[in-house]
Amino acid sequence: MPLALLALAIGAFGIGTTEFVIMGLLPEVASDYGVSIPTAGYLVTGYALGVMLGAPLMTVLGTRVPRKRMLMLLMGLFIVGNLLSALAPAFSVMLIGRVVASLAHGAFFGIGSVVAAGLVAPHKKAGAIAMMFTGLTVANVVGVPLGTLIGQTAGWRVTFAVVAALGVVGLAGVAKLVPDLPRAEGVRLRHEMAAFKNVQVLLAMAMTVLGFGGVFAAITYIAPMMTHVAGFDDGSVTWLLVLFGLGMVGGNLVGGRFADRALMPMLYISLGALSVVLALFTLTAHDKIASAVTIVLIGALGFSTVPPLQKRVLDHAHGAPTLASAVNIGAFNLGNALSAWLGGVVIAAGFGYTAPNWVGAVLAAAALVLAVLSAALERRGSAPGSVVAASASSTEQRAAAVRH
Repeated sequence: MPLALLALAIGAFGIGTTEFVIMGLLPEVASDYGVSIPTAGYLVTGYALGVMLGAPLMTVLGTRVPRKRMLMLLMGLFIVGNLLSALAPAFSVMLIGRVVASLAHGAFFGIGSVVAAGLVAPHKKAGAIAMMFTGLTVANVVGVPLGTLIGQTAGWRVTFAVVAALGVVGLAGVAKLVPDLPRAEGVRLRHEMAAFKNVQVLLAMAMTVLGFGGVFAAITYIAPMMTHVAGFDDGSVTWLLVLFGLGMVGGNLVGGRFADRALMPMLYISLGALSVVLALFTLTAHDKIASAVTIVLIGALGFSTVPPLQKRVLDHAHGAPTLASAVNIGAFNLGNALSAWLGGVVIAAGFGYTAPNWVGAVLAAAALVLAVLSAALERRGSAPGSVVAASASSTEQRAAAVRH
């Protein structure tokens, strides 16, 4: 694997850390600004919304910018956002800093996926994408717990300053190691938009929303589930999340390895097993050892879908994949937000803290159904409205020739 993937992984590590570390620092931030915990939670919501909106926005703005330069600009935006959060004199300013940092998230992973895939041979693309996403998964094992510890001992502002410093390292790595890849000739915004006419691209994004949503339906409520149902003490939640992160690391690498060999079978196995494990979590959540093992499996199975789904989007948006790739990153966050809301609904309805696991199982099963449908349409070669972005320009040229 090219050394340039290390630079992309470092950037992914910083982005993953800043996204999730705030969850462990909400009490400190709320206390410092004199706001309630629910109000401080807007720092999480604002970031997620920023990713969903920023992914297509920043990608469109960077259509005419070489990919390496755009990655550097995005890392610069990430650094500014985290410095603003670290120095924010008021809660509203910190919220702005979080949104600024989030604008870089989706576009960095979207463009980074295209760059990573372009650095290797075709049969190694999913593995290269997985290597970049390893930075995000390792952030949950190392960056988030360490950032939480720093924030609780030295102050949460120090945590965001350290994350900004990680951004500087990532920026330097991209500048030094990522080659100046040539831009695809003749690709314009209309070609990037044409990818969304491809049913296979839309199905892959829907699988992303539902499949990853299944994971976060359970994990969002892991703290009350483990303390009230499994019987863990509050301090155990941190290492349980580390176990989840370890599962993510392993699943990401396995997903990348096998997606290059058999992409759709990998999705069938991962989504099917994820649905079953999430359903079983309603039972295993009542036992400490069984629940800990289940959490690892959820992380592994959930993230084993990331490289194949990202590669599938790239494959079917062939010729103009950048915008579709970035929007698919936003789809992960949409899945997180949707599943967290649905999980909260069933808990509020009185079904208990394990009820979100059933929500997650249904979402993962729905993603599996879409995967089977996608493969069936592909085999028949009759997906309605299937327009590959790469053929958009040639279609226009043929139409023009007929008119003349």
